[in-house]
Amino acid sequence: MILHTDITGQGTPLLLIHGLFGSGENLGMIARLLAERFRVINVDLRNHGRSDHSAELSYPLMAADVAQTMDMLGIPTAAVLGHSMGGKVAMQLALSQPDRVSKLVLADISPVVSQARHLGILDALNRVDLATLTDRKDADRQLQNGINDAGTRAFLLKSLLKTDQGFQWRFNLTALTRQYQQVLAAPDATGPYTGPVLFIKGGDSDYLLPEHQGQILQLFPSAKAKVIAGTGHWLHAEKPAAFAKITADFLLN
Repeated sequence: MILHTDITGQGTPLLLIHGLFGSGENLGMIARLLAERFRVINVDLRNHGRSDHSAELSYPLMAADVAQTMDMLGIPTAAVLGHSMGGKVAMQLALSQPDRVSKLVLADISPVVSQARHLGILDALNRVDLATLTDRKDADRQLQNGINDAGTRAFLLKSLLKTDQGFQWRFNLTALTRQYQQVLAAPDATGPYTGPVLFIKGGDSDYLLPEHQGQILQLFPSAKAKVIAGTGHWLHAEKPAAFAKITADFLLN
């Protein structure tokens, strides 16, 4: 599958890969901060954003999509940055096709089976009655029945699209619901990837934990880590300047 991309800047190619329920727009600020030094390719994964939908969803498939998109763009090798689910896609690509990845940046995610944190969100999304929606405020009211956090609702509503046929989600909710266990899965590759790897952890997040170190070093023996204090899982949105500086320093040295 050829993915939708937004490309900015010039120089060494850098792929940005977003997380679950998102799109390349989620990493837009990071793309703008890094575009002065890199050719930034910001992708929408399958079943997200403006990329095509499919009933199938797995890390091998999503990594193959990224590789095929690189081929279409004439990019044999690139640095790759992935956040959350996008980080697992980046890991899969590096482990299965190491020659395609020059350096790897992984934002607040580990190469392990993840906790099922999104069941309430999936339930709330599936209970939104798209056929009767009048506006985004109506959608927000319906989401409040299952999602208390206003920031989470605002993030999800970025993917609510009004068309001539009414409202619809940009992400493929049916596929994400049915294939959720694939989202939680660990990357499906033995590795190791021996190139340079940087894990960036949100200081207040529990996605990347000390007990994951053994698996990390088995798959990524050259891995290093940085922590951005005072941030959670959305570290790149909470402290974008710090995140972009850490990323640029790693990629340029």
